[in-house]
Amino acid sequence: MTIEQKIVDAVKAGVKSLYGAELNENQVQLQKTKKEFEGNLTVVVFPFVKMARKSPEQVGNELGEYMKREAPDVVADYNVVKGFLNIVVSQKAWVGLLNDINKDEKFGFIEAGDDSPLVMIEYSSPNTNKPLHLGHMRNNLLGSSLARIVAANGNKVVKTNIVNDRGIHICKSMLAWQKWGNGATPETTGIKGDHLIGDFYVAFDKHYKAECDELTKQYVAEGMDEEKAKEKAKQEAPLIKEAHDMLVRWEQNDPEVRSLWKMMNEWVYAGFDETYKRMGVSFDKIYYESDTYLEGKEKVMEGLEKGLFYRRDDGSVWANLESEGLDEKLLLRSDGTSVYMTQDIGTAKLRFQDYPIDKMIYVVGNEQNYHFQVLSILLDKLGFKWGKDLVHFSYGMVELPNGKMKSREGTVVDSDELMEQMVRDAYEASKERTKQVDIPEDEARDIAEKVGMGALKYFILKVDARKNMLFNPEESIDFNGNTGPFIQYTYARIKSILRKAEEKGIAIPQTLSADVQLSDKEVELIQKLNGFTVALRQAGQDYSPSGIANYCYELTKEYNQFYHDFHIMNEEDEQKKIFRLVLSKNVAKIARLGMGLLGIQMPERM
Repeated sequence: MTIEQKIVDAVKAGVKSLYGAELNENQVQLQKTKKEFEGNLTVVVFPFVKMARKSPEQVGNELGEYMKREAPDVVADYNVVKGFLNIVVSQKAWVGLLNDINKDEKFGFIEAGDDSPLVMIEYSSPNTNKPLHLGHMRNNLLGSSLARIVAANGNKVVKTNIVNDRGIHICKSMLAWQKWGNGATPETTGIKGDHLIGDFYVAFDKHYKAECDELTKQYVAEGMDEEKAKEKAKQEAPLIKEAHDMLVRWEQNDPEVRSLWKMMNEWVYAGFDETYKRMGVSFDKIYYESDTYLEGKEKVMEGLEKGLFYRRDDGSVWANLESEGLDEKLLLRSDGTSVYMTQDIGTAKLRFQDYPIDKMIYVVGNEQNYHFQVLSILLDKLGFKWGKDLVHFSYGMVELPNGKMKSREGTVVDSDELMEQMVRDAYEASKERTKQVDIPEDEARDIAEKVGMGALKYFILKVDARKNMLFNPEESIDFNGNTGPFIQYTYARIKSILRKAEEKGIAIPQTLSADVQLSDKEVELIQKLNGFTVALRQAGQDYSPSGIANYCYELTKEYNQFYHDFHIMNEEDEQKKIFRLVLSKNVAKIARLGMGLLGIQMPERM
């Protein structure tokens, strides 16, 4: 039982004994004591004043005396400030708490059982016409971390990906390869498959813009308004017409188009797999829009027959959501081709067939907020039990010091290049450190991989997901401040201390003696360790990897202050030395568990 629970129980017993009133758990408000007052945990007394018919100060003092008398193993002393009862937790209780943490290798984690809810989390959702960029990376890291956090809170989790492998954007890169590719393959060019296809997507846009410019000039010369001329040029340019024709042929199962599509997509998937592996991201099930869009059409037609949707004169199918305070939403175009909404409905149908989903979480940027508001209503109308309560984990965009990224213009930060650069920077930053401790080159490279990727992941995940973020690689690799390398370095420092203890033959016990004398800083550290459970529950409730990231920083910052102020290996009092080794060991363990939830590996040496 936790210290908090023991105090809650003592408060309930005290109120019943003193005032004859039964309390439920929610009526006992417990919070960390403010730094300016003596104590560790504070009970808010105001809810008991009415039942006691006494002043807040009287109730606080009576309750404090009762708890000190009846629960001495937990309550060593108390003080009352207005309506707040500040509890000084006994040293015996703190040592007992550290013993409990020390025995539990996965402290704070809840194992899922057979009857635990099944949560499906969709993330990544790449297009097969370009490699993954920094924006995709934020999506992947958020989704992957969220899956770990949700699982650590006792849920069964299925990680899914929906690959946008069809549509006009795919046809653009296919057409460009046909026209200007000269048979190029990843093997003949030495270019990673997703990058090769991305190059052709950029090439299409370059040639398409040139055609649009020429046509615009022509239409203006013929007397058309410039804005109208630009719009007409976009529709009439030969390249876009060819791309639309290719899309229609694809939907008609044209063998030549399908063969080209399959070959180019395979190149992209091989490239994606490499990127995902280095990123530390994986999926339990991958869905493809080329499979789901037909399912979506089928569900839309089913909804049309039931009167949920309606058909316009041009043959297009719409949903009227005005009664829900929204507008009308296109579900099938007049030529019968589907839109993203149709595909999402089809994907939902397949997922519901594959898994008994209790909750569905979509990790998608905030520019799609409206889309998921509509999708939730449509899925509910179509009978999906989780439709109304689907969660859109909406996150902000990643911006660069020089502005936003644009795929068509080739001005994106490529994930592969970024990861490579971060690892290189980490290697250079730690070169002098590794020389000093005589680390072999292969281990130094491994450390650089962990530190570089840790810096990148932490920098992205420490920011509240709902906010836009400015990415600055130089800041992320810093070994000081709120960064991944700072936390990793603290972990490596503790592991070094533990190795020295082992070399000296010092055995670290499973259970500490309860009579060790603790300093305030040591109590603060135990309390901070105990806070991991609270941080993990809150992160699961709020879907917030940033909560875990910032907890890990606060924990390691607190430890570094302790390390600076107290002896560990040089401590003469053997009992204190053993206690501090156990405390250090558990700071390292909790830091590793917390960073593991972010997908970050911890090096044993740095």
